[in-house]
Amino acid sequence: MYVIEDKGGAIALMIVSLLFLGTWPAVLTLLERRGRLPQHTYLDYSFTNLMAAFLIALTFGQIGDDKPNQPNFFAQLSQDNLPSVLFAMFGGIVLSLGNLSTQYAWAYVGLSVTEVITCSITVVIGTTMNYFLDGRINKAEILFPGVGCFLVAVFLGSAVHSSNAADNKEKLSGSSCSKSGNACALGDCKDGSKEPKKDVEKELEMGACSLSNSKAEKSKAGTAEFLLELEERRSIKVVGSNVLLGLSIVFFAGICFSLFSPAFNLATNDQWHTLKKGVPHLVVYTAFFYFAISSFVVAIALNLVFLYRPIFGLPRSSFKAYVRDWNGRQWALIGGLLCGFGNGFQFMGGQTAGYAAADAVQALPLVSTFWGILLFGEYRKSSKKTYILLVSMLIMFVVAVAVLMASSGHRKP
Repeated sequence: MYVIEDKGGAIALMIVSLLFLGTWPAVLTLLERRGRLPQHTYLDYSFTNLMAAFLIALTFGQIGDDKPNQPNFFAQLSQDNLPSVLFAMFGGIVLSLGNLSTQYAWAYVGLSVTEVITCSITVVIGTTMNYFLDGRINKAEILFPGVGCFLVAVFLGSAVHSSNAADNKEKLSGSSCSKSGNACALGDCKDGSKEPKKDVEKELEMGACSLSNSKAEKSKAGTAEFLLELEERRSIKVVGSNVLLGLSIVFFAGICFSLFSPAFNLATNDQWHTLKKGVPHLVVYTAFFYFAISSFVVAIALNLVFLYRPIFGLPRSSFKAYVRDWNGRQWALIGGLLCGFGNGFQFMGGQTAGYAAADAVQALPLVSTFWGILLFGEYRKSSKKTYILLVSMLIMFVVAVAVLMASSGHRKP
């Protein structure tokens, strides 16, 4: 099998992983904003995500001759390594739950803030666990100040979302559309309720409120008309939703993400000595194979249920409707490949430089924020306060990632 032996090669893989893991959320978000059901998108994504693990195992995992302590992928499938396999599969399960949750969180909170908060939680919890699991091969005096910076980024990310939500509320309440209707849609109904009235829901769904002008001229990003047009197109309706709902989904996803890397670490290095004497540790490619299979099974099972019993007010669908839905399918398939290879490269780099340092790929919000601004017009025409918070969040994130990478160590064979 192919082994990354130097720290420089491991860091190069982390950079590629960073680009891939920061791009696939933007691809899935784009499809949701164009109206494709998340259940359909995630089913497509899951197939190519699994395919990436197969390709990595059959190529990198089969290069070269077998070694007693580093067997090739096929040779290891028949070994008695069930405890390590279970750790790998647990990691795949929590990652699948986290990815599935963020698919809905992107609609409620936005791509940039969702990625910042979930990745910061991952670093604060997961990196700390990986540091001790890896036998402290990373420099603690550098690593933990970086973890602290990520923690600060969590609070800044929440503040950015709150400020931007207030900006959008002000835009909609002051637009040329029915002011009373928009205010009610945002949860300011006179009766004190948080749910939008039926007539407002109907307006949003039917594209009323002067949206007919968008056929002649597309609304500019950041305007009230743009926000209403987006609400009309997207598959998850979020106007009038509770801010706490979106943030709750984000924090649940963050907890899931914080567990998958330590579980994978235990699968490949057996720090708890669960394997029988003489049984070699799972190589990273075999562990990733089992990791991807469990992730795939959970994703398929849950999304098939969500087709017939949808959540968050989504319309009901069916497997037959999914099969026939080719609108944007190619992008969902590409998203699965990007995520699969991104995770695989992260694990390959972490096996050499330490999984705590490999958590530097959680800088993916830097990439996601770029796509969020470029593709979706996030933060356009927002307030000065929002811009200050956004820049502060990104600066803190850059500092945290630089410090985390500087803590890289080298795992002894």
